[in-house]
Amino acid sequence: MPTKNAYAKINLTLDVVGKRADGYHLLESVMQSLSLCDRVSAEKSDEIEIFCDVPGVPLDEKNSCHKAARLFFEKTGIAGGARISIEKKIPSEAGLGGGSADAAATLHLLNEIYDARLSYEELEKIAASVGADVPFMIQGGAAVCEGIGEKMTRLGGLERRHVLLVKPDFGVSTPEAYRLFDEKKIGSKHGTQSFLEAHERGENPYLRLSNDLESALENMKIAKIRSELYEAGAEAAQMTGSGSCVFGLFETSEAAERAKRLMGGKYPFCEICATI
Repeated sequence: MPTKNAYAKINLTLDVVGKRADGYHLLESVMQSLSLCDRVSAEKSDEIEIFCDVPGVPLDEKNSCHKAARLFFEKTGIAGGARISIEKKIPSEAGLGGGSADAAATLHLLNEIYDARLSYEELEKIAASVGADVPFMIQGGAAVCEGIGEKMTRLGGLERRHVLLVKPDFGVSTPEAYRLFDEKKIGSKHGTQSFLEAHERGENPYLRLSNDLESALENMKIAKIRSELYEAGAEAAQMTGSGSCVFGLFETSEAAERAKRLMGGKYPFCEICATI
């Protein structure tokens, strides 16, 4: 059965810069793919069926892979279905984009098994109707994402980093994070521009991380993990996306391993990966 890796992402910056009439928030964000991944497999079928090895993941129309498959068949006019299997490694409600990555992998797989020959750009158009992070996941890497995630500018030259991901014993729903941002009227830090300017000047952009949603959540456990990552030697640390996962950046694998030894027993999810 054809299989694809569905790579997680982190938000090196996340600015909430506006809101559309339909309720979607407008963003400016530097996204970065990670080596941590789910595995998604697909084969032809008469209908869309979803299988997953982790309990609690929706297997109906609420699943992002189901939505991606439905839109693929609608947009291409292909009469068909798919049996889609997901092996989960990316935790849910973490801000790591697991569902979005799975949806993007599904689009790639259907494009392959049905020989639709859609370009990256055509896949990204379908992806934009699935969810905000899905267009980025089609190609991954590093990119500046704007609008609701559909406007992307590839970003080269970022130095590779080892990443320690730490998720506390709770998740954060994306709608809740944005609701708090709206309620508190915090306003954006506009950290994306600062990050990009540092990168253009040849400075270390990783010292310019920012996340408006972390500011909105004001969660003490998330703040504690970030502080512990710095104490464990992280070059920089921050919550990703709408949370609740916090990442620490390290220049060497040895430094990341040392930090994991210090923090691993405290939290239910503590994994090392790398930027890709």
